[in-house]
Amino acid sequence: MRSATVSRKTAETDIQLTLNLDGTGESDVSSGVGFLDHMLTLFARHGRFDLTLTCVGDTQVDDHHSVEDIGICLGRAAQEALGDKRGIARYGDTTLPMDEALILTAVDVSGRSFLCFDLPIPTQKVGDFDTELVEEFFTAFCSNAGLTLHVRELAGKNSHHIIEGCFKSFARSLRKAVAIDPACADELPSTKGVLG
Repeated sequence: MRSATVSRKTAETDIQLTLNLDGTGESDVSSGVGFLDHMLTLFARHGRFDLTLTCVGDTQVDDHHSVEDIGICLGRAAQEALGDKRGIARYGDTTLPMDEALILTAVDVSGRSFLCFDLPIPTQKVGDFDTELVEEFFTAFCSNAGLTLHVRELAGKNSHHIIEGCFKSFARSLRKAVAIDPACADELPSTKGVLG
């Protein structure tokens, strides 16, 4: 079972996170940021990842530190759970409709972090959540997971739908990319002989 537990404590956040890549989509998430809880619950369900998370952050300032640090921890957990990445499919992509929104994500578990983020969000807030933090989350995740991720909004008007579509699409793309390919379960999917 490919799983990892990550703890991170700073002057701004105190995070405990466990990720199981071979789960069933169960989650127990308490980030202190309601909208992010919703997105991470969707991420777990659509990726079929088991995720437990608690975060105590300085949300009296704003949600930035909590969102970014959770991205860091989730990325680190994904990297640790993947180990040497032997046998994974490596690539995954999903075009996902969420009502009027249509979001494409493509993942390469390359060991190299890169984010191409083309997700215009029409409002600055969804409820109390600062929508600019979506990119901050994915930047932190990719940097710490060693992941290449392309996100592209093909259509969309409603900010909630756009962001939700992004998290669902990413979860499904990542699920495909980290899946073990039985035909090459002992091989690294790289001519270099290493992913990183």
